[in-house]
Amino acid sequence: MKKRNLDSAPWIWRTISTVSILTTLLLLFGFGYAIKDVIFPEGDVQLGTGQQTTTPAKDSGQSTPAVNDGKIRMAVVGDSLARGTGDDEGLGFVRRAGNLLKDQGYDVQVLNNMGVNGLRTDALLNKLDEQGVRYVLQQSNFILLSIGANDLFQGGQVLQGEDAPTAETLAAALPETSNRLQEILKKVKEINPDAQIAYIGLYNPFGDVKELKEPGNAVVAAWNDAAMKVLNNEDKMTLVPTFDLFENHLGQYLSSDHFHPNGEGYEQIAVRIVQEYQAETPAEGSGK
Repeated sequence: MKKRNLDSAPWIWRTISTVSILTTLLLLFGFGYAIKDVIFPEGDVQLGTGQQTTTPAKDSGQSTPAVNDGKIRMAVVGDSLARGTGDDEGLGFVRRAGNLLKDQGYDVQVLNNMGVNGLRTDALLNKLDEQGVRYVLQQSNFILLSIGANDLFQGGQVLQGEDAPTAETLAAALPETSNRLQEILKKVKEINPDAQIAYIGLYNPFGDVKELKEPGNAVVAAWNDAAMKVLNNEDKMTLVPTFDLFENHLGQYLSSDHFHPNGEGYEQIAVRIVQEYQAETPAEGSGK
């Protein structure tokens, strides 16, 4: 009996060694695939929750328009509103708009949500020079842009100051930042001159705060007017107004942080986005 066990020992060890080698190779393959997926993520055509990415290509400096196959290829870039912060369902206005268009018979793909919490105009200008961002915008034919609230309201932190801001203090940064907004709009247009571009106008999240209602309304109106000066002079560029949506419904449409929209607020913005898209592209129609 002992001899038989000794004779079988080499075979057992060879089997264990073979299995170990195969397992190691499998783990290495899986690790390599995971690395590839991180560096070169593939696009997602679903309109469900979560963030989607596209595979970046080398930026030649030339715009690469999306294929004209009747599909709406949406991308969003900008701040926390672009990202959808405050929406418990994680959809934000871009996915909600995509779902609304899809419900109306359009073929819709959300390429990427490039919203960054706390982003301001100066940071967005730099971001628009990034290869991956440019690639996504070049592959889109419907670009949504949200920026400016952090420049004017410091991400909602104006409520934490000791002194309530006046119209003068809120407007102090307006000339410089509104000029950057115009540069942003023009740069997005240069990156993809064939896309429909929709800028999400600002609302006053502090319209129900006595000290901030009038100065907030004044600076938001001036900001939206500055955006309109650019949009009115460009084809395929439009402003999605939101001020009137929130003006008398802040308690209903704002999240608990009193700054970002909640799901219902994002839904109202999405409805406006769809209306603006259809007004600008009536000839294309839906896929019904």
